[in-house]
Amino acid sequence: MDKLNNLKELLNIHNLNNNEYKKITEILKREPNLLELGIYSVMWSEHCSYKSSIKMLKTLPRSGGRLLVDAGEENAGMVDLGDDLATAFKIESHNHPSAVEPYEGAATGVGGIMRDVFTMGARPIASMNSLRFGSLENNRNKFLLDKVVEGIADYGNCLGIPTVGGEVVVEDCYSGNPLVNAMTVGIMKKNDLISAIATGEDNPVYIVGSSTGRDGIHGATFASEELTEETESKRSNVQVGDPFTEKLLLEACLELMTDNSIIAIQDMGAAGLTSSSVEMASKGKLGIKLDLTKVPCREENMTPYEIMLSESQERMLIVLESGKEKHAKKIFDKWNLDFSVIGKTTNTKKIELIFNNEKVAEIPIDLLAESAPVYDRKWKKTKIPQNIKFSRDQFKTLNLIDCLKKILNSPNIADKQWIWDQYDHTVMGDTIQKPGGDSGVVRVHGTNKAIAASVDSSASYCFSHPLTGGKQVVCESWRNLISVGANPIAITNCLNFGNPEKEKNMGEFVECVEGISEAAKYLDFPVVSGNVSFYNETKDKGIKPTPAIGGVGLIKDYKNMISMDFKSENNIVLVIGKTEGHLEQSVFAKEILDEKKGPPPEVNLFNEKNIGLTLLKLVKEGLIESAHDVSLGGILVAISKMCLKGNKGVKFDKIKSLINKFEFYFGEDQGRYIIEISQNNEKKITTILKENSVHFDKIGIITKKDIIINSEPILTVDDLRDCNKTWLKEYMAS
Repeated sequence: MDKLNNLKELLNIHNLNNNEYKKITEILKREPNLLELGIYSVMWSEHCSYKSSIKMLKTLPRSGGRLLVDAGEENAGMVDLGDDLATAFKIESHNHPSAVEPYEGAATGVGGIMRDVFTMGARPIASMNSLRFGSLENNRNKFLLDKVVEGIADYGNCLGIPTVGGEVVVEDCYSGNPLVNAMTVGIMKKNDLISAIATGEDNPVYIVGSSTGRDGIHGATFASEELTEETESKRSNVQVGDPFTEKLLLEACLELMTDNSIIAIQDMGAAGLTSSSVEMASKGKLGIKLDLTKVPCREENMTPYEIMLSESQERMLIVLESGKEKHAKKIFDKWNLDFSVIGKTTNTKKIELIFNNEKVAEIPIDLLAESAPVYDRKWKKTKIPQNIKFSRDQFKTLNLIDCLKKILNSPNIADKQWIWDQYDHTVMGDTIQKPGGDSGVVRVHGTNKAIAASVDSSASYCFSHPLTGGKQVVCESWRNLISVGANPIAITNCLNFGNPEKEKNMGEFVECVEGISEAAKYLDFPVVSGNVSFYNETKDKGIKPTPAIGGVGLIKDYKNMISMDFKSENNIVLVIGKTEGHLEQSVFAKEILDEKKGPPPEVNLFNEKNIGLTLLKLVKEGLIESAHDVSLGGILVAISKMCLKGNKGVKFDKIKSLINKFEFYFGEDQGRYIIEISQNNEKKITTILKENSVHFDKIGIITKKDIIINSEPILTVDDLRDCNKTWLKEYMAS
């Protein structure tokens, strides 16, 4: 009985079930020892094996187009930019660690995604993030936001990589369970890819970077379970970051990569030495033998179990070409980094672990990495909610300007400059569009090219109808890139969901992925990399489905970049795309009408693609002065933000529509943009739009400072600024 109880406790600690344990014993043809059980626990965790999600992930478009490696093949995605250049990029979550230790959790999230990119041989040039918090009326949530932002800022600023954009959303469902998704974009020569796939027998295996400690042990399994009242006790599961060491590691690795000394390299992120060694050997159909006694440790008496499962940061595992040891040591000594041979590649197709001259573990690698359980979870389909029939009486007492002021000051529309000001977005000197626009834009140094990047998600749409919401978030990314004049080329995703063992949660995941896949395929906007974060639940209450999409686009000549700030008085303002006044799930419905039910706006992929490509033609001909996509808050909010950016006003024309003014100005119909054009180009532009069957409405003209509706000045830009700029700053100061 004691043995059974002990086993049950061990499996619970390692987040393994009875069937998984049975499978392990069948593979090994014996019971595993504690070290082997620990190795299986992290490799078979949701975080590492994707056992509940892999079936759906394989349905995403993961090859073709400009992709140079298929999604999942390497540490990050890689896309051709032309002229022998490529970009590597990826987004990942660090949700659970940030809930427990927000500063270190967020900081190490940034560090981890940076390593994924530079292990490819790419120099990181930009960082972004997607953040979610519960209501800031709760002091804990307020603390989490403060420390997460501080952690992101400190790590990125110290590393010297600009943070060029992102998004921050506040909603009750994230209370106690913040989402911290970090994205990095890098630049490299197309043929300089450094693989994560080990090749060749008897090649030396090195560990380089920080020494190994006890921080982060069981981090991968911790990320694969719900948060509970006991979560605070798991602070040891959270890694501790050191950006200064990361900077040294980055420069040393990039220097060593220039002469083909490295056969394979793998970041030690989730599951540490375990995942990095197993994945490199498995992909290369090899074995690997490690002497754990030779791993540099910063704490005394560390056991093999602790060494293999530690997630200490700023470490790399390298398979080096035999004979290049002295050359590599010279480089790592130059950068003052620990560099130790800890093993070699073998032909055994096993991972063999030695400690104090004794074999302490032996596991078949292919059956460890590739035989993780794959679950076909039960799931429940979400019905499209019924449309809400808003009555005329609901609008009778409303004042348009009062509604606008309230929305501009609402948590998810209000200006986030308090956050952006903590990020260094100009370091490296190539940032040409800063946070606060549709996309961050960074020039490719020494060329005329520029890379645009955006991060988007809409949990409300996905919660209302996951299939539609999945499509929408891809389209939002597409529009944000087009709005700066970039040709969208690929996406990375971070899929944040609740417990997949619950049918409703799994259904949300399945249908969101279906929507993402459909939109990505239609728009030729493939998925190059990504991450799944399940078990985002606190006290058995899950978050709304929150798939974050990181989009990357190419601007062939950065001089053609578009920004959202209104430029000149008397220029014409157009709404591109048809406005039908969809209010369900809108900011207006929630903030003004206190209505949270109803379906999200429909997504028409044909219109999205046709309108987007038509606008890119106008950009290429230099016909657009400024642009901004219409998203949360609708037309009036989009125009207000353009007014704020350009310090200009707008004189609105009389609405020529069958819908009422609130539906017209605040509806969140998809596939729309606001563009500014000169009067001299109006005829040419409208002709092109008509030829391409693109609907447009003339909104009005740009004024010096006043917002004019029905010939009466009702607001100034300063009034808009007072509404929009104060909420977050005042909240965090209180």
